[in-house]
Amino acid sequence: MTTRRALLTAAAGWGLGGASAARVHRVQMLNRGPGGAMVFDPAFLRAEIGDLVRFVPTDPGHNAEVIVGLAPTGTPPTRGAMGAVFDLRLERPGLYGVKCAPHFGMGMVALIAVGDVRASRSGFEAGVARLPGLARRRMIEALARLG
Repeated sequence: MTTRRALLTAAAGWGLGGASAARVHRVQMLNRGPGGAMVFDPAFLRAEIGDLVRFVPTDPGHNAEVIVGLAPTGTPPTRGAMGAVFDLRLERPGLYGVKCAPHFGMGMVALIAVGDVRASRSGFEAGVARLPGLARRRMIEALARLG
């Protein structure tokens, strides 16, 4: 009986009752990675509402924060501490731009697409045009992956 109760409890916790469970996406903050120097890996991510993105520094000189003006309306400004893991809960559909504050000018940005992003794309692209050179180029490359 105890085993059956444990299995039912585990099944409820795993969301097997019909609701899908939120995913945890891991993004590394790297001095050097697949996209060059000072990058997030992956730099582009598709996710769903309720998912969590965990930014993990591989060096204490990084942080992750939502870029003001490059997030769905109503998203509060959020930032992680230097050299610390930062969890970003995705609560609204749309596009989220993320930067490493000390390496923003060096192009350390990431793009997260949550749910249906069609309505937010044009406003987001206008904001991307105001980013510093390499950050703008990398964000445009990430936007191209949306299709």
